Amino acid sequence: MAALTEAERKVVEWIADERAATLGLIEALVNTDSGSLDKAGVDAAGERIRGFLAARGIACDVVRNDRYGDGIRATVGEGARTILLMGHRDTVYARGEAARRPFRVADGRGSGPGCCDMKAGLAMNAIVLSAFKTFGPPGPLVALFTADEEIGSPSSRALIEQEARRARAVFNAEPGRPNGGVVTGRKGGVFMKIEVTGKAAHAGNNLADGVSAIEEMARKIVDLHALTDPERGISCNVGTVAGGEVVNMVAPSATAGLDLRFIHPGDRDGAMAAIERIVAHRHLAGTSTRLEITGDFKPLVASADSVKLFEHYAACARGFGQKVTGEFAGGCADSGFAASVGAPTLCGVGPIGGRTHSPDEYLDVESIVPRAQALALAVMRLA
Repeated sequence: MAALTEAERKVVEWIADERAATLGLIEALVNTDSGSLDKAGVDAAGERIRGFLAARGIACDVVRNDRYGDGIRATVGEGARTILLMGHRDTVYARGEAARRPFRVADGRGSGPGCCDMKAGLAMNAIVLSAFKTFGPPGPLVALFTADEEIGSPSSRALIEQEARRARAVFNAEPGRPNGGVVTGRKGGVFMKIEVTGKAAHAGNNLADGVSAIEEMARKIVDLHALTDPERGISCNVGTVAGGEVVNMVAPSATAGLDLRFIHPGDRDGAMAAIERIVAHRHLAGTSTRLEITGDFKPLVASADSVKLFEHYAACARGFGQKVTGEFAGGCADSGFAASVGAPTLCGVGPIGGRTHSPDEYLDVESIVPRAQALALAVMRLA
């Protein structure tokens, strides 16, 4: 890698000096409950970010939403062809989890709900944006702090696609892989809810008068799981099931949550058609079934320009002692929406962490500054 210019050196040294401020923002965000459906909490996390940026002279546009958290867009510089930084404020954790497991650092590891997925990435983007506010951006830079990625971005997708259409490069600050890698490809996914209605009856005296919604659901689940095709990267998993009212009643209702994953964009329609056939097929006369899509992710498919963006980022990261590989991830992310509209997109450029969506989630604290520096240098050197 070429030696740092004087302008580059100032930016990366300034970022290193802001380590404590960045860590402080991570702590404030982790200690703020922001489950996807907790609008007040997601907006409170947004206020933390807006306050941090405002103190550094960066104004934010707020895209209001009545149901989910508001969208936040921060801009430094002017121009039509932007560089887009992305991150989501919501987590998978219920209200109260932040109080039970507040942010702490021990032996170089941070912990707490959402510490790496992805509140550290939000703080990293905020400090990189602040660096370019201080020293001047190499071009127009936009950062999105969105509200509902964990449930498929129902309110954020349109904003992401809008900004990605005018971006010449997109960096999504999802957590870096434990080995220091970034994400160059992801599966797409569809989240669904299945509701079966049957008929209640006394399980002892009038069993034959009832129609079990649970039995109907169970038969459908077996058929749904049979759609999984590991060789092609298609999985169909029922992850939640509920039903019935009491043990001595034929169940009048049942619900299930279904997760479909796929690699190839063309596989979505075929899999969905098969799911719809299974759901529509009635095993037990007297039942009815309803299928609802609750989240719909695009896969992240690497274009030729995305491959070049990865190579560019990896070269910049090597200058800070990082050996960066590109990896494929089965998890979905907002980066798929950006890539689907044609923007060169790289995901997983945030600070390193792992064991997401679990009490063992961790953040490699010593990776925060080098990852922020690598991102900043990649932005500065983007042709």
